[in-house]
Amino acid sequence: MFEYSICINLDKIIIVLFESRKPVTIPLKDGEVFYAPCFFKNKEANNYFEILKKEIEWQQDDIKIFGKVYAQPRLTALYANNDNPYRYSNITMHPKKFSPTLIKIKSVVENSGCLEFTSCLLNLYRDGQDSNGWHADNEKELGINPVIASLSFGAERMFHMKHRRDRNQKLKLKLEHGSLLVMRGSLQHHWLHQIPKTKKTVGERINLTFRNIK
Repeated sequence: MFEYSICINLDKIIIVLFESRKPVTIPLKDGEVFYAPCFFKNKEANNYFEILKKEIEWQQDDIKIFGKVYAQPRLTALYANNDNPYRYSNITMHPKKFSPTLIKIKSVVENSGCLEFTSCLLNLYRDGQDSNGWHADNEKELGINPVIASLSFGAERMFHMKHRRDRNQKLKLKLEHGSLLVMRGSLQHHWLHQIPKTKKTVGERINLTFRNIK
């Protein structure tokens, strides 16, 4: 088990992870997070990053915020083994069929947790100004207590979480190249998460979020 400690400091919870590279399950109020920092070894992760960057049909949708239309601050794509669309933030995405590469990656993720996923929403963060604001993956087509498995390839980015009602409940994790993050339990109904912008010079990051769209 990945060794970790939890320290309460005024209005936030700080998670301190030690040097072990083994997976960790972090129990949270109203949910649970599993994190495996070395799910894919560096060489394999490098290979998948290059393949996905080239073969995925990336798109940039517009989003409406307070009546104004903006280009979404990242590129996205949706792939699946069915034709079920996915709707979020007033965007409707229609999936393309899983590529052999995505099927192979999906199989590895599924075999690690005895789960099966129908769909994968991918994000390409081009630099530190690309981001994903506070949200929850709680759309009705995901069902009750959805499991979201999130893979990271490329540059490290910070992942923030906060409880909807309890301001004392917060979590920050650095998502590493080749890592797997799984959100499960009732977490999507009680927590929000984001990938914030950063002023640091960072490279590209590809994020695969496996889910079941009904």
